[in-house]
Amino acid sequence: MRPVYLIGFMGAGKSTLGKRLASKLGVDFLDLDILFEDKYKINIRTFFEKYGESLFRQFEYDLIKSTFELQDVVISTGGGTPCFYDAMNLMKLNGTTVYMEASPARLASRLMNSKRQRPLVAGKSPDELLEFITEKLLQREYWYQQAHLKVDAINPDFEVLINDINILGKEK
Repeated sequence: MRPVYLIGFMGAGKSTLGKRLASKLGVDFLDLDILFEDKYKINIRTFFEKYGESLFRQFEYDLIKSTFELQDVVISTGGGTPCFYDAMNLMKLNGTTVYMEASPARLASRLMNSKRQRPLVAGKSPDELLEFITEKLLQREYWYQQAHLKVDAINPDFEVLINDINILGKEK
């Protein structure tokens, strides 16, 4: 099976769903954020603070390209991964892309209660966070909507998703 790339905004649950999906498919799971931190020996928040988003996106792009030869794996991408360079097109050519959709309000609620520090939303009030998510999601929808499949991030139907992934896998 070619890689399955989970895309969507931060807080959509890509890592959580990815682990469950990989388990149900009987394949490995990779989190692109963890791969980044392991490879560069620095957490993403610190990297952002020291080197900025532009360099982060370049390194992240190189990392996503390194996954194209993998088989039997579900990969959780960063929220911005498909939106830079030609990453979305390349993920679609080399695997199956799944957009995990959620409303700005749901994403804001999840991010406010998240244990994980997110550099792009650190220090924002609830109102600022909702405004930021609404604006960013609008900018990123263009790429997210190009995914092969879409799934409700809040209540995913794993049986339908697995069936759709298997059908797409046979067509390629």
